[in-house]
Amino acid sequence: MAGSPIRIGLMGFGRIGRQIYQLAAADDAFEIVAISDIGRPQILHHLLTRENADSRDVRLEGNYLVGPRSSARLLSADRPGEVPWDVFGVDVVIDATGRHRSRAALAPHLDGGARRVIVATLPEGEIDRVIVCGVNEGDVNRHDRIVSAGSATTTALAIALKVITDRFPIDHASMTSVHAYTSDQSLQDYAGPDYRRSRSGAENIIPNSSQSPEWVERVLPAVAGKLSGYTLNVPVRVGSLLDLNVAFADSSVDTDAVNALMIEAANAHPRLLDVTADPIVSSDVKGCDKSALYDLSATIKAGKRLVKSLIWYETLGHARRLLDVVQRYAVVDAGGG
Repeated sequence: MAGSPIRIGLMGFGRIGRQIYQLAAADDAFEIVAISDIGRPQILHHLLTRENADSRDVRLEGNYLVGPRSSARLLSADRPGEVPWDVFGVDVVIDATGRHRSRAALAPHLDGGARRVIVATLPEGEIDRVIVCGVNEGDVNRHDRIVSAGSATTTALAIALKVITDRFPIDHASMTSVHAYTSDQSLQDYAGPDYRRSRSGAENIIPNSSQSPEWVERVLPAVAGKLSGYTLNVPVRVGSLLDLNVAFADSSVDTDAVNALMIEAANAHPRLLDVTADPIVSSDVKGCDKSALYDLSATIKAGKRLVKSLIWYETLGHARRLLDVVQRYAVVDAGGG
């Protein structure tokens, strides 16, 4: 993108936040100017530089993370409204905390001077827009102020189903997200919001509900009323898997047809989707910045119309899509669309 870089304020410097920083630091289109997190600067810097070799040259100078081409102020805050973003000339705030998801919770970012807020997870209630790259990015509007870029699971599911439904009509689809454990899970059994989430994330496969089918139905009208699914959180740190079962309207659709379709789509949209015939496992997905990695060797047909697929993904792909959404809005703002 020509012109000055997009100035980003980042709230939340967990795994997604650090991945956003790493990707932005390598792209002249972006500049992270402020980072808000309650962690000690020394520890935030330590985690960043230990996690990715590309960040080893980032220095901590006082309360600034200083890289080869940018300097980001570290701020001790974790609630919208606590940071005066206008002081830093921020164009957009990415809220990567995972905790602030409603319009009421996110609006204080705007009061603090941000022109727009992109939340890194699915929203609670209605906001201005949910944009899933590869599916409905054409819906962006320059008047949008509070936007969700979906989630890693939502994007993987939506892209796969868009590829499929653009070619073949379906009757129903169900998904199980076999998901790496998350930072809000406890290592030991600890009383939480529900019975299953109170159990150790390091020792158990934990069934959990998923909002992804609901939101995919909203951004992809072709599957409205046809989706269901849930999540299994498993004791894996990196790498998740989508087990997708599609009942096609046409019984002639087989594994070869679906695999060929995914190969074609990966060639057409290499930034979003890739395929593999290798016998990979979850740890092999680390560092994959695609939203969906389709496992060609795992496609099977069950019965007359049901085809089962496995699709890998990790949070780096979602971090990449968050920046894609930021850039898409910058283009629309510049053109007045």
